[in-house]
Amino acid sequence: MFEIGNSLREARLRQGFELPRVEADTKIRAKYLKALEEEHFDVLPGDTYVKGFLRTYSEYLGLDGQLYVDEYNSRFTREEEPIVQPSSARRPRPRRMESNFVVVGLAGIVAVTILVVVAWKFGSSGTPTSNLLTPTGAGQSTESTPPTTTAKTGTVPRQPAAATKLAKLQLTATGGDCWVQVRKGSAAGELLYEGTLQQGQAQRFSKWKRLWLQLGAPVYISAKLNGHQVGNFPSRPAIIVVTAKGVRTVSTA
Repeated sequence: MFEIGNSLREARLRQGFELPRVEADTKIRAKYLKALEEEHFDVLPGDTYVKGFLRTYSEYLGLDGQLYVDEYNSRFTREEEPIVQPSSARRPRPRRMESNFVVVGLAGIVAVTILVVVAWKFGSSGTPTSNLLTPTGAGQSTESTPPTTTAKTGTVPRQPAAATKLAKLQLTATGGDCWVQVRKGSAAGELLYEGTLQQGQAQRFSKWKRLWLQLGAPVYISAKLNGHQVGNFPSRPAIIVVTAKGVRTVSTA
C-alpha cells in the first residue's frame, strides 16, 4: 500500500511541472489534479472520473496507471448508482381481467347469434350457407381475399426483417495521447478495450449496436462513425454513448 496523492505530487515536482501546465497537457482541471494529490476524491463527480483521471495523470508523469487504479479500488471505491432505475412491478388487477373475460364472452355470444340469423336468412332464400365462409370458385373474388395473396400457394409472403444497424466506430489519436475505455452497451457492460491510444494509433469497433466510452483527453481523438467524421466529439474528459444514429455526450469534466 502506498500514498496515492503524495506519490503523484512528488513525481510532478521531481519533473518540475506546475499544475497549469499539467492541466493544459492532460485537459484535466487543475482543481481535480490538486484533489488527486490531496486524496480528496469526493471533489470529483464519481468513481469513474477518479479512475480515469488517476490513470491519465499517473501515465502523464511516467507512472504505472493501472497500479494507481488498483490502489484506489482497494481503498476508496464507492458503490456507483445504477444508471437506470428498475421500474416497480405492477400489481395484477384480477377484477379488471375478470371483467375483460366477461366482455369477450358477451361479444362472442353476439357474434354467434348474428351468424345464426344470417345463415337462416340466406338458407331460406336458397343460397347455400357454406358460401358465406369459403370462396365460390377460382373466377370469383371476395373482399376478404388479401391483395398480396400469391396464385400458387395462397399465402402472403413475409417481408424480410430489417437489418440491425451497428455502430462502426474508429478512434484515431491525432494530436497526442488519450486514455480510452470502451464497454458494450452501458457503464456496467462487457469491457471491450481499455488503454492509452498513443499519437498515430487507432482502434476500431464494428460488432456492436451501442458503445459506452470514457475518454481522458478526447481533444486528441479523431472519430469516424460508419465512415463519416464525427463533428460533435467532446474536447474535454467525457463519457459518451455511441450508436449507429450518432454520438451523445453523457457527462463532461
